[in-house]
Amino acid sequence: MDIKQIKQVIELMKRAELNEFSVEEEGFKLKIRRGHKGGSNGANRNSAPPFVVAAEPAVQAAIPSIAVPAPATLTTTASGDDEVGMTFIKSPMVGTFYRSPSPDSKAFADVGTKVEASTLVCIIEAMKIMNEIQAEVKGTIVEVLAEDGDPIEYGQKLFKVKSS
Repeated sequence: MDIKQIKQVIELMKRAELNEFSVEEEGFKLKIRRGHKGGSNGANRNSAPPFVVAAEPAVQAAIPSIAVPAPATLTTTASGDDEVGMTFIKSPMVGTFYRSPSPDSKAFADVGTKVEASTLVCIIEAMKIMNEIQAEVKGTIVEVLAEDGDPIEYGQKLFKVKSS
């Protein structure tokens, strides 16, 4: 959006008596607000109220998978409800969990899948970036603890792995 288009939006706001306008395009976010805080009492209605314009770059809409895989967090347990020799692959970030690269593709890892340290087990989307998560442990996946499309928290258990 160029300055000419912004001026046209401001003129349109004046004619239509709009107080606020916002638009988001690829790589650009614009918010225009006119008037002052605290409301208007109608006095001095003929003078044009000031405009506040805030523009900032927005996150790009389509970004391919990142080149550097994010490390998973591992936990080996030997107490409580968990079995000895089991390891959990935990999320290294907040985001959305995906078991496959696309909805119609086969899952990276499923129950019974043998994994090595460098085996890709899932993708976590964070801020439109697809982060490939590696197992970082050798063993067999015993249980998948998250569903496709689930929101994931930092440190949340994703897979239960029997270490080998």
